[in-house]
Amino acid sequence: MIEKTKDILKNSLISEIEPDGYAAVLESISNKIKAAQARAVKAINLELIQVYREIGKIIDEKQLTSAWGTSVVERLAIDLRKLFPNVRGFSSRNLWIMKDLYVSYRDYEKLQTLSAEISWSHNVAILSKCKDRLEREFYIRMSKKNAWSYRTLLNHIENKTFERTIISQENFDANLPEEIRSEAKLAIKDEYTFDFLEIGEEHSERELERAISKNIEIFLREVGNAYTFVGTQYRLEIDGQEFFIDLLLYHRKLKSLVAIELKKGSFIPEYVGKMQFYLAVLNDTVRLADENPSIGIILCREKSRMIVEYALKDSNKPINVASYRIVKELPQELKGQLPTPAQIEKLLEYID
Repeated sequence: MIEKTKDILKNSLISEIEPDGYAAVLESISNKIKAAQARAVKAINLELIQVYREIGKIIDEKQLTSAWGTSVVERLAIDLRKLFPNVRGFSSRNLWIMKDLYVSYRDYEKLQTLSAEISWSHNVAILSKCKDRLEREFYIRMSKKNAWSYRTLLNHIENKTFERTIISQENFDANLPEEIRSEAKLAIKDEYTFDFLEIGEEHSERELERAISKNIEIFLREVGNAYTFVGTQYRLEIDGQEFFIDLLLYHRKLKSLVAIELKKGSFIPEYVGKMQFYLAVLNDTVRLADENPSIGIILCREKSRMIVEYALKDSNKPINVASYRIVKELPQELKGQLPTPAQIEKLLEYID
């Protein structure tokens, strides 16, 4: 930013008499103005969502006490648009959504507070597409934490990110420091959707790797926006022999290297031993002193949940076994695998 400020000053008529430290002062003031603008936008959004909730409350109460129906709400929308011609958002559809916002969250103070921290369009998408309270809380928290755009939020809802995160199979409780366990569980899903790869149902592991490398930016958005790409076929050398990790990423918030092995077929227990080897080598030869233990993801086309459970049971390295699909549909058999509401609520507390 300082370089940009200097470029501006070069084109200024007073650049020849610029006092010492002027660029740094200008940069500091600019940052303060931008921070104030961001706070103002946040404050406006907070007030807006609160007003919308109050409008929804009025409509709900009038429906109960005065039998307000569709025609009255439509008239209210018309009159509000006349009174506030420069203010968008007062269509009859939006007024009904305001009522839905109030009714859906009136018994949940936490959701009332959280919903004011994301935009109205995000709230509309979550209200209309998610019916479960915990699912709504998940997407509200993730939208805020990861600064998801409206389109990104819709993609995550369509891809069933909530279900695929909550039911992930890993052994992190036994093999990661306590302070990052919940963050790690939220960072790694049970299943990934690769409908953007443009490969056929029948493909080799090498074809899958090449397709991911070609679409690495989209791939990183699918696995999570806190990842950075390190490399494909990442080379390890031990005792004169070479070994190659299919994909190596780095998770900035976890401060962990993440090794990914791609398997075109079903999961077999032997994959865990190979991943443990990779993680041990990464920890000893690649990991920096201030970084957390490396994490492994074994990404298979299919898996038996029971076989995975036994394979990970005595593993001493943090490993997640996930599956991938070329289409978006969530397998029917996984819809009954969600943890209890109490377990989900506890996990959601770590999305800040």
